[in-house]
Amino acid sequence: MADAKSVTGVHYSPAMDEKTHEQTYRGFVRFVEIGTGVVICWVLALAVGGIREAWLTAIFGVLLSGVAGAVGAFAPAIGWKAPLVVGILLALYLAFA
Repeated sequence: MADAKSVTGVHYSPAMDEKTHEQTYRGFVRFVEIGTGVVICWVLALAVGGIREAWLTAIFGVLLSGVAGAVGAFAPAIGWKAPLVVGILLALYLAFA
């Protein structure tokens, strides 16, 4: 991630809290990564339900992706990797079932 101090001509005003601003930005980026992973899982779950007609598996995949997203949000070390695992499982089911 590019630090705002490394960009030429960009300086924080004295009224702006640099540390809080950077933490908010990192949190927003983490939220977008996790949210994108969860939405991809939803799309894969819809494909599993529509193509394989396995709607119970699709519902389970949606619920599992929500839990994985919450785990990723509360454990920054895991982050987007939790929804990725669910997405891989759904893609494998779609490809081989």
